[in-house]
Amino acid sequence: MCGIIGICDFRDKAIEPSLIQRMTNVVSHRGPDGDGKWIENSIGLGHRRLAIIDLTRAADQPMFSPDKRHVIVYNGEVYNFRELRLELEGKGHCFKSASDTEVVLASYMEWGEKCLNKFNGMFAFAIWDRKIRSLFIARDRYGIKPLYYFFKDNAFIFASEIKSILEHPLVNVKVCVEALNEYFSFQNVFSDHTLFRDIRILMPGHYARIKYGDSGISPVKYWDYKFEEDTTLGDAVECEQELLRLFERAVRRQMVSDVEIGAYLSGGMDSGAITSVAAKERPNLKSFTAGFEMSAASGLELGFDERGKAEYLSNQYKTEHYQVVLKAGDMERVMKNLVWHLEDLRVGQCYPNYYVSRLAGKFVKVCLSGAGSDELFAGYPWRYYRAVVNDDFDHYTDKYYKYWQRLIPDSYKPKFYQPSIYPQIWDYQTKDVFKTVFNGQAGPCGSPEEYINNSLYFEIKTFLHGLFVVEDKLSMAHGLETRVPFMDNDLVEFAMKIPVKLKLQKINEIVRINENEPGSKFQKYFEKTNDGKIILRKALNNFVPEHYTNGVKQGFSAPDSSWFKGESIDYVRDLLFNNNALIYEYIQPEFAQNLVNEHLEGKVNRRLLIWSLLCFEWWLKIFLKETSKT
Repeated sequence: MCGIIGICDFRDKAIEPSLIQRMTNVVSHRGPDGDGKWIENSIGLGHRRLAIIDLTRAADQPMFSPDKRHVIVYNGEVYNFRELRLELEGKGHCFKSASDTEVVLASYMEWGEKCLNKFNGMFAFAIWDRKIRSLFIARDRYGIKPLYYFFKDNAFIFASEIKSILEHPLVNVKVCVEALNEYFSFQNVFSDHTLFRDIRILMPGHYARIKYGDSGISPVKYWDYKFEEDTTLGDAVECEQELLRLFERAVRRQMVSDVEIGAYLSGGMDSGAITSVAAKERPNLKSFTAGFEMSAASGLELGFDERGKAEYLSNQYKTEHYQVVLKAGDMERVMKNLVWHLEDLRVGQCYPNYYVSRLAGKFVKVCLSGAGSDELFAGYPWRYYRAVVNDDFDHYTDKYYKYWQRLIPDSYKPKFYQPSIYPQIWDYQTKDVFKTVFNGQAGPCGSPEEYINNSLYFEIKTFLHGLFVVEDKLSMAHGLETRVPFMDNDLVEFAMKIPVKLKLQKINEIVRINENEPGSKFQKYFEKTNDGKIILRKALNNFVPEHYTNGVKQGFSAPDSSWFKGESIDYVRDLLFNNNALIYEYIQPEFAQNLVNEHLEGKVNRRLLIWSLLCFEWWLKIFLKETSKT
């Protein structure tokens, strides 16, 4: 796991070594074990190394092919690299290291872009072909590893993190209002925009070629999710047995490493099952969890502290367990560092992830995570219940779009944005962005199951991708690699074929409910439920006690709704009720403050909006004010 950067200056302007060094130094946290650079006239590549597989200098990057034609910088892990190496050796390739980097490079030399379909892992890499002066960049199927780029004035710049790109003198920080509109609609960005104007993210499952004379970039999609039931899978018992086999193999496959591996242990069934399998492979496995000081919490948030459950599972699996306990003030202390590392603002309150990553990074270089299971196996049933009864596909997307406007609905936007900003975004319709996401899954939609599969596709493409972007930044901030066994290729392919009826059990009951009926009992299904992930719950009973697999679904969240109204209220007011705050160059203060006051007065839970406003204020302070070029 590493940080990569590169410049292709097609103006034939020689690249200064000091620029490459600055671009790699600013992401030294991603690779504390070493750095490397290669420059040839107007082409420069840089690398920061976190040594995980083959700890010797033979695996250093940038790495050359034997004939010196190709040079690669690579960030990631391809878990099946040893099998691919055997196949490549059979085709005459020779290897001088034991790294997966060399296998990725040889695979590209052998199969070209088709090599991407052979990789089972997470990655972002770039390969420069010195003979034809062409750059090939690619990102893994699921977007676990990020890759950003800037292409302007015949200069193409790419990096694992945006802050490296900002070091280039051509790049000036300006807010991308299209991304801003997406962020304050969805608390996420669904397109390839970022908050930095002219800086894009290469989307998951895409590659691109850039060569001399190009004035733009046209990414190519090489893979996409497809949730489609397969009637040949067999009965429920056969599906459960196959799921169990694939899950165990996925965890073991992702334990390939020349350094110590640990595991996040939240107290839920997903991380518990992963830890169970891993602990059998690695005795004295280290496990990590974050808990919360709950004296000021109230309501549903009282159940957010899962330390007791994690400690119980740790005792069952005999792990060496570590935990950190967070208080309201811990959010305030970390915001500046967190937003600097995060840079690409997405999804919800993530500072607990920062702290638990920091904890784990003190002990191990690799940590296993349960991310991805909810999106594959329907872990958010209260969302899908809203999508099972529809007149047609347009009706479905209208309802689902209304639900996914997590922060500012369209009707509020003229009053939310400053008069100078709103005209710039009014014709960038977030509903169109929303609908575009479904293009890869689009097919016949008539049954509740088909609509739910569309919801699974949408959420894994958007919500999970946002989580992956956040997790990469916050774990790599501490020189820690996070691996996600649920995103094993074979497991993902199988999960997408499993019938919805094996994932959710209340579909027929929801179909019979009229959600528009006055006093409808429909709302109770949106609050707490132990529905969802039914087949996964049964399979994971082999590793986790039944009262864990049958528990109510709960995410990894701090009790911020209570803290924002209590111990953190002064912090919120100091930042958001200051009319000189930088956000008010984009947002109308009176309207935004009224929304915040509704939360502080206990009228409406707006914790997500408050978090996003705080993050955007810090983003502007750090990236627009402190890094502005004069």
